[in-house]
Amino acid sequence: MLTRERMYQAIVEKDTSFEGTFFTAVKTTGIFCRPSCTARKPKLENVEFVTSAKEAIQKGYRPCKVCRPLEKSGETPAPIRELLEALYADPSKKFRDGELTALGLEPTTLRRWFLKNHGITFHAYQRMFRLNSAFRHLREGASVTGTAFEAGYDSLSGFADSFKSVFGVAPSNSRSRNVVNVSRLETPLGTMFACAAASGICLLEFSDRKMLETELKDIARLHNAEIIPGHNPHFDTLRSQLDEYFEGKRKSFSVPLFMPGTPFQQQVWQLLLDVPFGTTSTYKRQAQTLGSPSAIRAVARANGMNRISILVPCHRIISEDGQLTGYGGGVHRKQWLLDHEKKNA
Repeated sequence: MLTRERMYQAIVEKDTSFEGTFFTAVKTTGIFCRPSCTARKPKLENVEFVTSAKEAIQKGYRPCKVCRPLEKSGETPAPIRELLEALYADPSKKFRDGELTALGLEPTTLRRWFLKNHGITFHAYQRMFRLNSAFRHLREGASVTGTAFEAGYDSLSGFADSFKSVFGVAPSNSRSRNVVNVSRLETPLGTMFACAAASGICLLEFSDRKMLETELKDIARLHNAEIIPGHNPHFDTLRSQLDEYFEGKRKSFSVPLFMPGTPFQQQVWQLLLDVPFGTTSTYKRQAQTLGSPSAIRAVARANGMNRISILVPCHRIISEDGQLTGYGGGVHRKQWLLDHEKKNA
């Protein structure tokens, strides 16, 4: 369990990895905040830590106006959601600054928001999305010329140069490559990144996961693919089902998963999928089920190689003595997920 000292250290460091696991209620001001709040920090003796916003409100605290703890952190504002939906509906559409202003979006503000949340500007994002759509058309057998002009390019050479700069191959040779889309999701436990191929979700990790960069490289290699920002229909299902899970309304997931790995890894990951909501298992029990009681370490390594958090529930695996073991998203998140499932089982 998290100690007062560890939680206080988290708020001093404004540690976003503790997002959603607790809230800071300040006795002297009557305000409660997220762990990552940028407001001035109170003394430890003036702080009360609570597990939910509901608990804070029931105790008479009011939400901080700086970090807005009642809102989903980093949630895409409605005008930007509408802009993205228009882009998804017509990938060839080019939103220039004048059109953005007419839609009530200040171009500089939009640029900053995309840089902060996606690592690229909006104009770069829409160029990437347009090329992603063109790639899919080429994979389906469309001609290079027709695809270029449908994507809104004025010349074949301009299309070819842009395409090659992203995918590393000329449009005519693109049928040997794949695309995996990446998207950012906000959850009560912090920001996550999801990757989706045509076959399903192939990654779901917290953004502060130390192995995230390595996992993305592995996915690109295993899928023979370029990983680029963009829309994938599986993301809509994933967001909807994750929201239901965190609301305590969903105990299993039906969004398609695509998990390339060794035969042994896939056996272990299937065992993870078999652990029911609200229960736990152990590495030893997994090894025994596989008929290899001595392969506990190999099983633990395979669990650690799981790239799809929550949906493939490696958080439900604990040590034989009941202790929580390492978890890529942090042991405090593992504890939160187990408590959440136990409460809603």
